[in-house]
Amino acid sequence: MTGVSVELVPLVVAFVLSSMIGIEREMRHKVAGLRTHALVGMGAAMFMLISKYGFDDILDPGRVILNPSQLSGQIVTGIGFLGGGIIFVRHGSARGIITAASIWVVAAVGMAAGAGLYTLAVAGTIGELIITLAYTPVTERLRRNQDVVGELALTYRQGTGVLRQAMTELTRIGCTVEALSVLPTSDAADTVCVVLEVRGPTKMTEIATNLAQIPGVVAARTGPASNATYAH
Repeated sequence: MTGVSVELVPLVVAFVLSSMIGIEREMRHKVAGLRTHALVGMGAAMFMLISKYGFDDILDPGRVILNPSQLSGQIVTGIGFLGGGIIFVRHGSARGIITAASIWVVAAVGMAAGAGLYTLAVAGTIGELIITLAYTPVTERLRRNQDVVGELALTYRQGTGVLRQAMTELTRIGCTVEALSVLPTSDAADTVCVVLEVRGPTKMTEIATNLAQIPGVVAARTGPASNATYAH
């Protein structure tokens, strides 16, 4: 293989294989999905290529003057601590993984450029942009195909902040509200009934059970308001 092929072929293989693994993880709604796996796989390949080919100009044939690959290992370790500081977990949901993986790849791009592997650095940059930009609608489509869509009628007492808490809870469990309407209620005058069209990976009955635990909720019902399953 030519010099360019030696750099690009391993990078492309890592990109494709890590993406295949990421798709499987994405379809199972794992925290680290398609983009994270693709970024980490490509970044690891770049670090390996840098260690293999990035220091030829300071090595004599047949005699090692120094071990420059140690520098690569130290940078990888340092970036790992930086990425770990970006990731945080709240209510069982992790945030910042894509950013941490992106910073890791950016470090690899900088190392490649500093080592004079300009083709590798450019290719890594293009790959990172493809993952973070073009893969986003792909991940959304994969998740939407697996999501459950249903209606949820929520009756609650006014002035208790229930709707805000309900939206927060839906976001926490990975659901989105695609439509919202207010229905008249025959209950007490201080109650409100809203119908939410919810999309998410969780069954509507489980969502209703969770929302029914919010203080101020009178009832949470799945399905159309006129033919619903109640949760109190």
